[in-house]
Amino acid sequence: MNTTRQGLTRNGGRRRRNRLLDTLPLLPLALIAVGVGGGVTTMLDGFGLSDWLLGARQGAALAVSQLYSGQFGICSGSVRVTCVVDGDTFWLEGTKIRIADINTPEVSSPQCSHEAALGRRATERLRELLSAAPFALVRDGRDEDRYGRKLRVAMRDGHSLGAQLVAEGLAHEWEGYRRSWC
Repeated sequence: MNTTRQGLTRNGGRRRRNRLLDTLPLLPLALIAVGVGGGVTTMLDGFGLSDWLLGARQGAALAVSQLYSGQFGICSGSVRVTCVVDGDTFWLEGTKIRIADINTPEVSSPQCSHEAALGRRATERLRELLSAAPFALVRDGRDEDRYGRKLRVAMRDGHSLGAQLVAEGLAHEWEGYRRSWC
């Protein structure tokens, strides 16, 4: 098995040590199945997630995972565990996540000085948003992009953190292609 630093094998499978984490997203569904659903849904409503758990985003079938929290720094160096790369990419517990519903300015290879400055602001703002309070990662469509990043929508209180960046002028809504920032 050929393994990368991110804790994922090159073919997309997880290492054995993460097997328990893979089953955690099923816990809310299992509780609902045994008749405790009202309590779970009520608990999730505090985070604005019950609609997501029930798959109510424009008819798409979505899978809510656990809630995540912690202090995020800005990534530096080659070892990355929990940090922010740029305005739409971050590492969480050794897994690289691409926020699926937005695109932000590039910081590693900006096309102009305006994009570079906006990219730094988007990176810092994403760090603030992720560190502020617990959030959920929602799969909405494909599991991974062509670079092996997990595609997820970051949610808090029923709202996309990506949509917050769009509202602040730090991101574009993802339309299947990158728009220019210059």
